[in-house]
Amino acid sequence: MTIQLYCFGESGNAYKAALALELSGLDWTPVKVDFFNGETRTPEYRAKINEMGEAPVLVDGDTKLSQSGVIQMYISEKSGKFGGANPDEAREVMRWVFWDNHKLSSQAGMTRFLMNFLPEDKRPAEVIAFMQGRLKAAYAVLDAHLDGRDWIVGDGITNADISCCGYLFYPEPFGFDRSEWPNIDRWLGRIEALPRWKHPYELMPGSPADRA
Repeated sequence: MTIQLYCFGESGNAYKAALALELSGLDWTPVKVDFFNGETRTPEYRAKINEMGEAPVLVDGDTKLSQSGVIQMYISEKSGKFGGANPDEAREVMRWVFWDNHKLSSQAGMTRFLMNFLPEDKRPAEVIAFMQGRLKAAYAVLDAHLDGRDWIVGDGITNADISCCGYLFYPEPFGFDRSEWPNIDRWLGRIEALPRWKHPYELMPGSPADRA
């Protein structure tokens, strides 16, 4: 049975799930969520798809999951990939997934939204500056960890890498210039070189160009 992923191209969290599916080789198809026209806020979406009113959502037969980290865990269970080679690695993978969700993706997602998807006159400059400061600290942690490493955990790509890269391939400005972070830049290049890697706007339906 083909796995369905409710997603939209602009979402870095959806990209984490979509990229894990694509790299895993599992049979899946994207289902576009019309986020910018309010689909996730409708009673129908909350009743039928996700009571939290969010994307991504994975549907695999009777299994329905939300939250990108949980979806990544499920993909690992089905494919045997990305979860770590042993219990110690598995815990370390989850440590970085939790760190990303709290320190990197949450800040990047909010800052990118404020800078690119709000009308210019509604973009809060002080909030954006504060968030970019927090992001800079997160980039420094990740860049230092990647010094001398090919991957965040172990000898190959794991959910730690898939989670932490979630927002870093997007072209819209939000305070990240990969050329300023040589270890992150090298690591992103390694991910891009994977045979099944795709850019978020290629992997999922929806992009800012659709609303231009």
